[in-house]
Amino acid sequence: MSSGSYEIGMVGLGVMGRNLALNIADKGFPVAGYDTDQKQVEALNREAEGRPATGVITVDELVGLLRTPRAIIMLVPAGPPVDAVIDAFVPQLQPGDLLIDGGNSHFRETDGRIHRLEERHILYMGVGISGGERGARFGPSIMPGGPEAGYARVRPIFEAAAAKVDGEPCVAYLGPGSSGDYVKMVHNGIEYAMMQLIAESYDLMKRGLGLPHDRLQEIYDRWNSCDLGSFLIGITARIFAKKDEDTGRPLVDMIVDEAQQKGTGKWTVQDAMDLRVPVPAIGSAVHMRDLSDLRKERQEAAIALSGPDGRVSRDGAQFVDRMARAMRASMVIVYSQGMAQLAEASRLYGYDLRLEEVARIWSGGCIIRSGLLEPIRRAFHNRPDLKNLLLDPVLGEMVTSDQADLRAVVCAGAAAGIPTPGLAACLAYFDAYRSGWLPANLVQAQRDYFGAHRYRRLDREGLFHTEWE
Repeated sequence: MSSGSYEIGMVGLGVMGRNLALNIADKGFPVAGYDTDQKQVEALNREAEGRPATGVITVDELVGLLRTPRAIIMLVPAGPPVDAVIDAFVPQLQPGDLLIDGGNSHFRETDGRIHRLEERHILYMGVGISGGERGARFGPSIMPGGPEAGYARVRPIFEAAAAKVDGEPCVAYLGPGSSGDYVKMVHNGIEYAMMQLIAESYDLMKRGLGLPHDRLQEIYDRWNSCDLGSFLIGITARIFAKKDEDTGRPLVDMIVDEAQQKGTGKWTVQDAMDLRVPVPAIGSAVHMRDLSDLRKERQEAAIALSGPDGRVSRDGAQFVDRMARAMRASMVIVYSQGMAQLAEASRLYGYDLRLEEVARIWSGGCIIRSGLLEPIRRAFHNRPDLKNLLLDPVLGEMVTSDQADLRAVVCAGAAAGIPTPGLAACLAYFDAYRSGWLPANLVQAQRDYFGAHRYRRLDREGLFHTEWE
């Protein structure tokens, strides 16, 4: 193809960038890719196999191949690498060109880049992309935010490349500024919490009930075929089916029990605290990843500290059924916390998010897709200003009817000495949220006692201080 005839550029031809480029090319949009690693460029050219995609090794080549006004997607690690790409390309760009960050950048950094590039009349978008390697290749969930004029330019490409559910693409313009990166950040926070809940259910069944891996695979497969069905439950079943080629043992048993993280879960919790939106299930997931990193200390503590023997003294089949219902309630509560955070962020940051659309574009392609997203979408369709999903009649009744099972599972874990911080955090959130009275009056009295912070009374207006001694 000739210079100036490629529809879009792709900077960063690693697994995600190369697969997304091939996905876009499959839909008939010519893609020019660039990477500083010549091997990645060669991989794109080799895998293109007649598709309208080509890889180049200089910034000038890529810019020259694109039709004007240009549109370029960056899929590079968050932080300094993004700024390095911007610095390399901006001198070659013209007013009206569009740069898109498709990585997991912090939303505050995206806001700064938008304002910086506005001075040069270059459009800049932060776009969340979820679905991993396979999603990028065959259809991710795409969460675009930034100038609406920028989205209008790439909308046909994004709609063609995105996952489809009932014929609808899992992409929609979310709002101005860093809204796309913010929605992706909270998506990842929800992902952290869901993975922690699944890990706790695994621990309760493996350690607590002593179930073998083939039985675990059957259970998660069954869960995936009911209203617990989700991408994460489905891959969990497949994980238990995988054998280690070297030892013949289940591969999951050969993996060190340390869970790594890239920071998006932590960012979710940090900003939730700034917004004063409680997200304890997400917070517990972040803390458990941190705790898993203390492996040597945990092994020392396992010898030094005693506790229950880790066995769940209950009927196994009945307990597994109860756990399925406990998981369903907890998953709804996790979504509730994430959506409440999005609602408050939308109000304070001016995103103007439509949560019904967020639930819709999460229903396919992304990591947290599940059958629960359809009733969540309906809840926001019926009440766009819904403050919390637990106040929706359908979802609220679902959690209410499952609460006895959630209580039983948390109690069983505590009695056995098996940690269930995610499940327990979901239960505590549910009980606190449904409490018309909380003991915060005592906390405020204590604050007034030692710091003269004053308090409000039930029977009159104003702020009061007491000399408690």
